[in-house]
Amino acid sequence: MSETNTFIDQQVKSSDVFLFMKGTPDFPQCGFSGQVVQILNYLGVDYQSANVLESDELRQGIKDYSNWPTIPQLYIKGEFVGGCDIVREMFQAGELQTHLEQAGITVKQTA
Repeated sequence: MSETNTFIDQQVKSSDVFLFMKGTPDFPQCGFSGQVVQILNYLGVDYQSANVLESDELRQGIKDYSNWPTIPQLYIKGEFVGGCDIVREMFQAGELQTHLEQAGITVKQTA
C-alpha cells in the first residue's frame, strides 16, 4: 500500500465523517465541494476534511481508492457515500440525515 493510500485509509477509518474536497471548509475551491460543506454545516455534523489541491498524489489517490472519478468524496464511518450530486440528493430526500443517525452520528438539524 502506498504512503498516500495509507494516509487516505487512516483518515477514512479514524473519522466518523470525512470529506475529501477541493479547498477547505472555510474556503472551498469549487462549487461542488462548497455545496457538500454547506450541507454538513447545515446539519451541524462534526467532520474532518483534506484538501486534495495540496497534493497531486492525494488528488489521484482518492480517485483510485474509491474508484470514483470526481471530488468531493464523502465518507461516513469508513464507507464511501458519494460525491456532490449523491450527497445533495440524499440530503433533499432526508436520506443523508437518516444515514448519519443510523451510523450513530449526531445531526443537529433536519431539512
